[in-house]
Amino acid sequence: MSVDLGEYRAPREAGSGFWKTVGIPARGARLHEALREGVSYVVYKQLVSVAGLEHQELARYLVIPPATLRRRAKAGKFKVEESDRLYRFAEVLKAAIDLFEGDRERAVHWLSNPVRGLGDRRPVDMLATSAEVEAVLDLIGRLEHGVFA
Repeated sequence: MSVDLGEYRAPREAGSGFWKTVGIPARGARLHEALREGVSYVVYKQLVSVAGLEHQELARYLVIPPATLRRRAKAGKFKVEESDRLYRFAEVLKAAIDLFEGDRERAVHWLSNPVRGLGDRRPVDMLATSAEVEAVLDLIGRLEHGVFA
């Protein structure tokens, strides 16, 4: 019996508690529009809270310089590219939380430590590009299916 190791995408329902909590639409046109318009700074604050991180720590993971973060806080929203990085972080965080069956603390611990299946890189250090995020999500998918890297 073979296991499909296709691209991992965590199932998301329109009313998903995680997505509602962080303030990002679950999917489809509403998500696309929100990312193009720039997500609210409130989303950033919610992600900090859900992940249990410091504001500057998340900014480092998202490659958002401190001065830029201050400007976005004043403006109340992020630019398209930054919004996309926020979404990618949220997607990885949600997948890790699902992997650890809802245990956010274990999920954040896993994201913050070197992982053998990622060449001993920390998942949080692999959020700057879509290719790196895809590698993290693919690994999570393999782990969920019991296929160890």
